[in-house]
Amino acid sequence: MANTPYPDDPTDILRDVLKLERVDADEHASTFVGHTPPQTGGRVFGGQVMAQSLVAASHSVDADRFLHSMHCYFIRPGDATQPLHITVDHHRDGRSFSVRHVEVTQHDKVILSLTCSFQTESGGVEHHEPMPEGIPHPDRLPPISALVGMIDDPAAQELAYNRPFDIRYAYEPMFLRPAAEKVNRNIVWMKTFTPVNVSPNVAAAGLAYASDYTILESVLRNHGVTWSQPDKSVASLDHAMWFHRPFNLDDWLLFVQESPSAQSARGLGIGHIYTIDGDLVATVAQEGMIRLPQYD
Repeated sequence: MANTPYPDDPTDILRDVLKLERVDADEHASTFVGHTPPQTGGRVFGGQVMAQSLVAASHSVDADRFLHSMHCYFIRPGDATQPLHITVDHHRDGRSFSVRHVEVTQHDKVILSLTCSFQTESGGVEHHEPMPEGIPHPDRLPPISALVGMIDDPAAQELAYNRPFDIRYAYEPMFLRPAAEKVNRNIVWMKTFTPVNVSPNVAAAGLAYASDYTILESVLRNHGVTWSQPDKSVASLDHAMWFHRPFNLDDWLLFVQESPSAQSARGLGIGHIYTIDGDLVATVAQEGMIRLPQYD
């Protein structure tokens, strides 16, 4: 680790990503520029673009309006060497809700389209799906750096040391070999390595960032596919999130993911995110393209 170019505190990557440059703003729209941190691959991580889009949108609403949902499409891969141009259309500000539409462009082409909604806090009925029982405590599980950090390969080193979240697998990891059991479920604990002092809306953007890491593993695990399998192609197509309750990014969060269906080179993942005390804080859905060489 001492000879790698990666930061001593990987969470600094998230802090830098969530800082945007405001270019212009009026009552109808606002524009920002975002940047991608150094990385070995040439593409922008989809979770990063989602997070930056949500931060941009949050800058256009009153401080008492909190993000409760987002829906986006990944339209083109992003170029990690170029700035991200983020435009927010201020669609509507009602008595309780504000709706925003965000487009992110590079090279004069849209790479992501996102719609999100913010709401003032309101009373009402409450319930939530309970957290699964019997999940190992995160302190009993190894960090990713202990699983692949010793591998002398740029992709393995970036996985181990260049992610802003500490992610720990409750199920057998599938980086290098298929899991022993084929199931349509994947469970991880995650939190930032160090505390982050941000608003609830920026925390939601940070959670959107992390939610894009592992959700399609619920599809891959069910079919014995590993991340290291040659000649495969995996890409996020769309992503949706609903934010239910407040949370802290630097406290352990349990991400329970399941895949109800895969077909036509697409797989669907559904996830629930809980605090360590069992409160459901977010629900996630993502469909991804999964092309495997045996089906070409």
